[in-house]
Amino acid sequence: MQEIVAYLGYSDSDETLSYWHTYDNHEVDAVIGDARVAIEIKSTDHVDHDDKRGVTAFAKEHPDTKQILVSRDRVSRRSGDVDLYYVTDFFKALWAGEII
Repeated sequence: MQEIVAYLGYSDSDETLSYWHTYDNHEVDAVIGDARVAIEIKSTDHVDHDDKRGVTAFAKEHPDTKQILVSRDRVSRRSGDVDLYYVTDFFKALWAGEII
């Protein structure tokens, strides 16, 4: 999360950073801009379907959002509409301007 805050600050971005939570316990750790990017952060070594619940629920309300899940799973890949990033790959993509 701090890396996202740092990137937004150093890049002089006007994008806002918030989170999203529902009464039925769906959540997204970081929402950038007006639902432009939804980022869920998990401390798992292996991403499974349940880990994507928050960003997929968010995308139902905001269909144009870019869905991202960051974890310790070492294989960055796409799973359905969700981009799965190994944490260091995410940092590289963030600072290269590929996320926002």
